Amino acid sequence: MITVTDLHKEYIDGESHVRALRGITMQIDKGEFLSIAGPSGSGKTTLLNLIGCIDTADSGEIILDGDTVTRKHARELVEIRRGKIGFVFQDFNLIPVLTAYENVSLTLSLMGLKETEIKARTMAILREVGLEGMEHRRPAKLSGGQQQRVAVARALVKQPLIVLADEPTANLDSATGESILQMMRGMNERWGTTFIFSTHDTMVMDYARRLCRLHDGLIESDEKRSA
Repeated sequence: MITVTDLHKEYIDGESHVRALRGITMQIDKGEFLSIAGPSGSGKTTLLNLIGCIDTADSGEIILDGDTVTRKHARELVEIRRGKIGFVFQDFNLIPVLTAYENVSLTLSLMGLKETEIKARTMAILREVGLEGMEHRRPAKLSGGQQQRVAVARALVKQPLIVLADEPTANLDSATGESILQMMRGMNERWGTTFIFSTHDTMVMDYARRLCRLHDGLIESDEKRSA
């Protein structure tokens, strides 16, 4: 479903040129539960941002669901992100003045769905992530784990092809982080949604069915595991 070919990305940091990616080539199939791991500066977040159409490559090609996204204009990339990709961030990125329900349903409102469908899908996904009865709480009234569950619900409510999770357990204790991973892996198994993680957390790596390690912008190893 995702084909990455000879991907290069360089950043300018002051007077220095940082080669974040130096020719990444990989294939990601539908329904994978993949962790992209590596130390800080290895290029894992850059790769996630390029796959997610948040950033653009200097050279190389990304084909997502049959579309060559590296040739798209900014407006087209917005539509791809909105329709096909869900995002989960380490800092949750919830809107503090909105309730859990409103944070999740906002995505569907932006897609122009009818209010009855928005309500049905929002309540269904909140039940799925274990937040039934908490839909009217704002983020400040939720624990870190509950906020991350809202973030997962927001990513999944639009029924994306791919969920990209950047260090999703970084701000959680180990028990809470594991419960979030168990929840996402269960969704992956039931719905076939593709999950791609960027992480240096060994627990996230252990949960992955495929582990790709990056080092200095290159693939160091790529290992598939049995279920």
